[in-house]
Amino acid sequence: MPISRRSIALLIPMSLLAASAYAISLSDLSNQDASGGLKAALETGSNAAVAKLGADGGFLNNDRVRIPLPKILEQARPILKMTGKGQQLDDLVVQMNHAAESAVPMAKPLLIDAVKSMSITDAKNILTGGDTSVTDFFRSKTQDKLAVQFLPVVKKVTDKSGLATKYNTAMSLAPKMGVLAKDQATVEGYVTQRALDGLYTMIAEEEKAIRADPLGTGSKLIGKVFGALK
Repeated sequence: MPISRRSIALLIPMSLLAASAYAISLSDLSNQDASGGLKAALETGSNAAVAKLGADGGFLNNDRVRIPLPKILEQARPILKMTGKGQQLDDLVVQMNHAAESAVPMAKPLLIDAVKSMSITDAKNILTGGDTSVTDFFRSKTQDKLAVQFLPVVKKVTDKSGLATKYNTAMSLAPKMGVLAKDQATVEGYVTQRALDGLYTMIAEEEKAIRADPLGTGSKLIGKVFGALK
């Protein structure tokens, strides 16, 4: 049934009233609202990032976070292909990305703990700190602990590759010779760091989406807090 002009006339003021509920400034927010809204946003964004990356193909099929071969292996690809190791290189890429996908779900408890530990000062700094302040907060609170947790999970997967084992053996002397970046000394160390980078990259994407459309989260509190920043 078509909507009558009278119905439209009644709906317009209601929609304006709903929008005006978020037309406040940051200074109008209580500490409780600011902290509560931000914690809800952080939990929403981090859960979404973990869910996307922890799925099958979460890294491998995402060009933004897909983990390539360590630089030295990539440079040696032409020679390795000539010696019949081209397929092993391709398989290693798949294994590295699947290793990251296996490790990322472990991040969820630490990310939630970081949210729970957030202070009022943290909240205010994040709200006024720019588009990646949430990501910076998570990185500072969780990166070192996650690296420790990710490494054995990643190693369990990458150890299945004979090429990874050969790489680690060959590179064991490279750092002493100053020809290899520290994070590429082992395949598992390299993948662990790239997995962390990918996680924070995706959290940044979720953060930007929340800031761009806070009401789209379905949370009135998130809408109220982030709407105050516009």
